[in-house]
Amino acid sequence: MKTMKKMMSVCMAAMLAIGSLAVCTDARAEEAAVDLQILKEADDSMKNTYSMLAVNPEAPFADEDGNAVEDVAINTAGADALIQWMISEEGLQMAAEYGKEEYGDSLFYVLENAPVYEGEIAAATDETKTIRLSTTTSVNDSGLLGAMLPVFEEKYGYTVEVQSAGTGKAIAAAQYGNADLILVHAKAKEEEFVEKGFARTLEGMESERISFLYNYFVLCGPSEDPAKVADCETAADAFAAIAEGKFPFVSRGDGSGTHTKELSLWPADLGITEEAASFEGYTEWYTSANAGMGACLVMAEEMGAYILTDKATFLTFVKNNGVME
Repeated sequence: MKTMKKMMSVCMAAMLAIGSLAVCTDARAEEAAVDLQILKEADDSMKNTYSMLAVNPEAPFADEDGNAVEDVAINTAGADALIQWMISEEGLQMAAEYGKEEYGDSLFYVLENAPVYEGEIAAATDETKTIRLSTTTSVNDSGLLGAMLPVFEEKYGYTVEVQSAGTGKAIAAAQYGNADLILVHAKAKEEEFVEKGFARTLEGMESERISFLYNYFVLCGPSEDPAKVADCETAADAFAAIAEGKFPFVSRGDGSGTHTKELSLWPADLGITEEAASFEGYTEWYTSANAGMGACLVMAEEMGAYILTDKATFLTFVKNNGVME
């Protein structure tokens, strides 16, 4: 009897040990699901500001070939309502709180000088209920819009159709007449959009560009960090180290806000621009993906490459164990 009890005790101990080992193994597997790490962040040159612009119904809309597009219908009332709600106390608070509980960090911050709308917001009518929003991938891939828009839609009766692409393509959609407003993050391209007459100023706003949120671009790379970018003083120094060592780098290559920021950080003597010819001598280490942020993060993880990304999408990528739909 004692022998049997002793054998049971030994078996039980073995099972517990195996169970503990399995738990530890699972924990290590989960911990190692994504090797990419943030190596450089919160550099002043890496601030990433998001702005909304309402489309001007009298804009010179044209197709990809430059041919004028006639009979474009812009839902100005719907665009106004969405913008006003996004910068209302409710909208700004939702944006600021998004991700804190789930990701353990703020994904977006409200600009100190962001306008706050305190007036009435018009409910949808049969004519205004569908709003076309053309936006960058980061606010979509991070889940921010998925969390916020249902609240707006339920409260005011609208349906928001989201088109998500890099900033350059998001702006182009509006120039073709396929959006009522844009939410993007590339100041120079936004200003060009304004200068060409595609934006309008909402009543009570000081300008066409309504900047309200920000986060930071972050430079990520493999945990072993062969270029030692984590030790670099600035983001520009880090990019120089990557180029000097010819370490793999994945670029969005799609004219997005992230791509635009990346191009500004390479040493000027490299001459890297949006033009393919500018980096044809660097393809040994420089990959221009012409893809969205999520797809590029997956590529960088697989290649053990460095990559510039917005922090919100990166934290979502890690939370999802490296899977982006």
